[in-house]
Amino acid sequence: MKVLMFGWEFPPKIYGGLAVASYGITKGLSLQGDIETTFCMPKPTGDEEKFLKIVNMSQVPIVWRDVQYDNIKDRIVGHTAEDYYRFRDHIYADFSYMQGLDDLGCMGFAGGYPGNLHDEINNFSIIAGVLARSEQFDIIHAHDWLTYPAGVHAKIVSGKPLCIHVHATDFDRSRGNVNPTVYSIEKNGMDNADCIMCVSELTRQTVINQYHQDPRKCVAMHNAVYPLSQEYLDIVPHKKPNEKVVTYLGRITMQKGPEYFIEAAKLVLQRTDKIRFCFAGSGDMMNAMIELAAAYGIADKCHFPGFQRGKQVYECYKNSDVFVMPSVSEPFGIAPLEAMQCGCPSIISKQSGCGEILTNVIKVDYWDIHAMADAIYSLCMNESLHDYIAEEGIKEVAGITWEKVGLRIRQCYDQLLDKGWFNNEEYLENFIK
Repeated sequence: MKVLMFGWEFPPKIYGGLAVASYGITKGLSLQGDIETTFCMPKPTGDEEKFLKIVNMSQVPIVWRDVQYDNIKDRIVGHTAEDYYRFRDHIYADFSYMQGLDDLGCMGFAGGYPGNLHDEINNFSIIAGVLARSEQFDIIHAHDWLTYPAGVHAKIVSGKPLCIHVHATDFDRSRGNVNPTVYSIEKNGMDNADCIMCVSELTRQTVINQYHQDPRKCVAMHNAVYPLSQEYLDIVPHKKPNEKVVTYLGRITMQKGPEYFIEAAKLVLQRTDKIRFCFAGSGDMMNAMIELAAAYGIADKCHFPGFQRGKQVYECYKNSDVFVMPSVSEPFGIAPLEAMQCGCPSIISKQSGCGEILTNVIKVDYWDIHAMADAIYSLCMNESLHDYIAEEGIKEVAGITWEKVGLRIRQCYDQLLDKGWFNNEEYLENFIK
């Protein structure tokens, strides 16, 4: 089976959970042996793992200039002469009117989330149509709203079934103050999708109720984690014996509820001065949180080390006694699973999708700062409770693997290709539960 997949992020360049999930899903699919995934992204680094084919959309020609393959082969990374002529022979539309094309007819991308993001999304979808005419594939899979237009365009061009993967909606990112342009892109992608994979039942219900989608084509597809590599297992924590560290790791932004974390920190520090609070991340609310810590007189107990990546993330978990994710709206949330792998007990908001599959965590409402403070204090001061949740958490998360997610996604693919999504009611009834 061949999958044409569109994504915006992929390790080693990580902006957030989307990159981690994209890696996990493609890796899980690759373990099945008979699935070939072509992953298309705006601007890869070139350092991505080689278990799948990565297409650099910045190097896919839209308009072929009067040049031969031998003259440009060094520029078209990963493509053979056969690819070149197949691309050229399948370009039916003349996109020469477009601005920003280089001398080979390629549209460059900045990568990440630039100021002209909507222009890049549109250009990405145009190039998706080019690929859909030239690549051989059985199914299309598009990740998050940025690539939905690409998935829809590829479906229109090829007639192949489209799966979209909802990692978040604008209702999550905006606390209900939805951007109409983003909502329109999301809804159009969902309307045209043959299958909508949602990272939690929480997200699935948002898709059904807020985007008015048929429940029969919406499935909860929870995320997972990979076993820790030896490099991360060998990390030696450096903890002070008479001091505990409580960590928030993620974007410091409205959706993640950082203000509730600092409110809880203030309450905890009224009871003890032997706990420090770490805000590991960056975001538009970072300065406001620093100012709030100062206003509460707890700045000396709050640390802001900035964005963490790679090994730094796991060093942070290993050096923490408690992890807190106080998200106002969290479609899934992989961070608590990663913390649990490192033996760091997690406190998560009841508004988090990962809570649907986790038992050995403490769940509180994001707004209940007193319950959050009590949970933090108990885990820090009650060694037996801390150790029990840490040990059971390690066991639990060991069974939540991307390989299992890949097998379940494969079931979706097979159903779409075999009989069509709506032609087997009994299958659907069992699958979406």
